[in-house]
Amino acid sequence: MGRGRIEIKRIENSSNRQVTFSKRRNGMLKKAKEISVLCDARVSVIIFGSSGKMHEFSSSPLVEILDQYHKLTGKRLWDAKHENLENEINRIKKENDNMQIELRHLKGEDISSLNYRELMILEDALQNGLGSISEKQMEVWRNLTKRYDQSQGVAEENEQLSYRLRQLEIAAMNRNLGEMGEVFNQRESNDYESQMPFTFSVQPMQPNLQDR
Repeated sequence: MGRGRIEIKRIENSSNRQVTFSKRRNGMLKKAKEISVLCDARVSVIIFGSSGKMHEFSSSPLVEILDQYHKLTGKRLWDAKHENLENEINRIKKENDNMQIELRHLKGEDISSLNYRELMILEDALQNGLGSISEKQMEVWRNLTKRYDQSQGVAEENEQLSYRLRQLEIAAMNRNLGEMGEVFNQRESNDYESQMPFTFSVQPMQPNLQDR
């Protein structure tokens, strides 16, 4: 017995719905890849799940397929705002390409195709650039010299302050030594007085023979 037909309607059970989505999504992307390889077809498939996550397959760059779609159907998938944005992107890209070419010319690369007038313009640009660089170098040098002079002044001031501090320290040390000397002399004098010998009066034990 074959499988019965599945009624095409929304699956209410969220788990069953997610499982079915994963299986059919993989099958659809697989079939799109197979038909692009087997039949040399240009295929692009974009799938958005209920969670908003995108899944895609494109056998060619998507922009090329969309351009072909625009040409064949006449329908535009981009509004005026997007078209203006695309034009702005193309303009910026073109300006960037031109700047890359000018940069190579300034470096002396790819100049064989330039004519005499273009070479003269390039030379003027280089001379102006060198002049600006020289002026900037002089400005930097003046700033460095000014900072050096300022640092020298600060160094001299610090040296004078250090010298003054040493003088004050020496004067304070001399005062301390003087006070210590006075204290030492006073103590020495007191010690000397305290160590002086007592005066004794010696009386003879025998009577004086002259009294006899």
